[in-house]
Amino acid sequence: MKLLSRTIVATSLLFAAPAFAETWKSVDSESIVAFGSIKKNTVGEVHHFTKVNGTVSDSGELKINIDLASIQTNIDIRNERMGEHVFAGKVTATLSGEIDMNEVNTMKIGETKIMEIEATLSLVGIENDIDANMLVARLGENRVLVTTADFIMLSTEDLEIDTGINKLMELAKLPGITRVTPVSARMVFEK
Repeated sequence: MKLLSRTIVATSLLFAAPAFAETWKSVDSESIVAFGSIKKNTVGEVHHFTKVNGTVSDSGELKINIDLASIQTNIDIRNERMGEHVFAGKVTATLSGEIDMNEVNTMKIGETKIMEIEATLSLVGIENDIDANMLVARLGENRVLVTTADFIMLSTEDLEIDTGINKLMELAKLPGITRVTPVSARMVFEK
């Protein structure tokens, strides 16, 4: 349900990688997409995907893959139910877009910049356009950090996963689960 937000976060991280003239690949151990939810109107929780990877080509083509099976909600049965009911057994969500490399190529080592990123998130066969402000930091000649500057808010209705959320509520006997979720992403790219 909050997977889309993670995907969005991962996409924004990839935008930072285009600062270089070669294909940039994510440092998977340092990249993460996280999202929040509130159940029973009072209990807030943070979830994340442990397997997120992506690339940015020298022409600015961005692609981020989120392994939906790597969802970590800190409750094993909920991880399984998310995969079965919310993600409908799908294995991967993807975020794709294009980055203006001219803006990134001018960054000096140690410099940070806020960049607006436009991308398309594909989750459970549904595509959604995502706009986000990302903080890009050039860590070195061949290393860039991209992270969300603000939360990205995603609607479960827009993602068309409300039926799965309803099933989670039924199985867990919950009176409610939020239908809009904040998403954040942190990605490190190297070439």
